[in-house]
Amino acid sequence: MHSADAVESIQREMTVFARRARASAGRLHPELSLVSYTLLGHVEESGGCRATDLAAHYALDKSTVSRQVAGLERAGLIERRPDPKDQRVQVLHLTRSGRHILDRVTQSRRAAFRERLTGWPAEDLRRFAEYLVRYNA
Repeated sequence: MHSADAVESIQREMTVFARRARASAGRLHPELSLVSYTLLGHVEESGGCRATDLAAHYALDKSTVSRQVAGLERAGLIERRPDPKDQRVQVLHLTRSGRHILDRVTQSRRAAFRERLTGWPAEDLRRFAEYLVRYNA
């Protein structure tokens, strides 16, 4: 396969992957969209962050993130707290409910990945993981 053909195949398969991820997230957890799951995960991993940090990290418009954050707040999944270093700044943190639903959805998603990858040799799994990390870097 020529490199141009490989790039075309990668683009096509990544598009299928993204569509499938959105569809399965909606089926498995209709109460938590893929975008919401991603944002909650980042807030947890960072130990709390500003909405502007989310916008910068995901290269999204601030108004888009603002709408998403507002929905997560209404759902009781995140809360704003003053930054101890600068009381003017609001930092987003997961609530107990937010942490609970994120954990539940993460476990379910991992189980779905394990099922989908059943039968793959360990070396293929290791290489696939390395390639994804490299691609996303």
